[in-house]
Formats: sequence, C-alpha cells, structure tokens
Amino acid sequence: MKKSIITIERQYGSGGSIIGKLTAEKLGINYYNRKILDMTAERCGISAENLESAEESVPTSFLYSLLMTANTTHSTEDSLPLSDKVFLMESRIITEISEREESFVLVGRCGNYILDEKGCFSVYIYAPEEYRIKRAVEEYGVNEKKAESIMKKADKRRETFFNVNTGKSWQDKDIYSLCLNSSELGDELCAEIIVKAYNEYNKRFS
Repeated sequence: MKKSIITIERQYGSGGSIIGKLTAEKLGINYYNRKILDMTAERCGISAENLESAEESVPTSFLYSLLMTANTTHSTEDSLPLSDKVFLMESRIITEISEREESFVLVGRCGNYILDEKGCFSVYIYAPEEYRIKRAVEEYGVNEKKAESIMKKADKRRETFFNVNTGKSWQDKDIYSLCLNSSELGDELCAEIIVKAYNEYNKRFS
C-alpha cells in the first residue's frame, strides 16, 4: 500500500517539529502541526490557548477511539469534558485534510493512528535526555534549572495522550515506519533520510 502521508511523533527537544517542516519543504507539500489546533479552535469557537490546555490534559478514558468508530449522537459527544473532545475534533479535521490533500506532513496528534488506513509513513524522532535538555535551553529559551522537569512533563503528556487515544505505546518503535536519533544525525540529515525512505518506499507501489 502506498504511503502518501508522513506523520511524525517526537520526544520533547528532539527537533521533530523542525524536522517535519524541513521534510515538507523538501517534498513541496503542506506541513501541519499547531495549525491543527488553530483550525480546531476556530471551528468550535474556543481560544487556541484553552484548547491547548485541554489537549495537554490527561484524557479520562479510551472512549475517544470508541466514539470515532461509532455512530455517536451529538448529545453523547457534548457530554464529554473538553479534554476528551479535543481528540475527536482534531481527528475530524485531520481526516478532512487527508481527503482533500494526497500528501502532507503531520506532526503529533496521534497522526499515524488516525491516518493508518490512508497509508501513512510514520516516523519517530528521539534523542538522549542531555541533548534534548541542551536544545530546550539554547533553542527554546527554557530556564536551565527547569528544563529537565519541563522535558519530562511534556513527554509524559504526549505519551499519555497517545497511549490512551490509540491503545498503543508511544515509545514502541515497532509501530513506526522509521525511527531516527536526531542527536546523532542532525535535523537536516533526518529530513533527508525521511524524504529518501519515503520516496524509495513509494516507488515499490507506483
């Protein structure tokens, strides 16, 4: 099956967002990350800041995935807390994008799970803690004394959001098409490897 969409999950401070943007630029396709959050906020009339807080909250159950596949009434969905609605709303927007765009790069938001049937090429970007802490301080402007704590909390939020919504393990490298250590390769080379692997894989199905 041709994998026309690239999804990227990444550890905090690994540079996954930058790598995703570089990959999209090299392929000449659209890049989606925070834009999904902004689109969701606009659609539901809630500020992006409030939605972001809800997105980072710990989900209450595996109900998201069940609701996605069920013919759910609006009244049932409306009864969910905002933190539980975010995945549903974002999933619909991501699915709509996949229906009108053959190829794009999506960072985060359980993309490889939502778009699995579309044939996505899934990537996981990771790096040692020391590297990620250093990057958070030097590139993100994070306070050096708080960097480790911020990194661990961010990773925990991402892992919980992914695991609860997908029923899979965020750090299980078996669920990805390609896993890259950005500290060893650097952002530019990671993007080049993703493009090369993506193109070579799809040649088999062209």
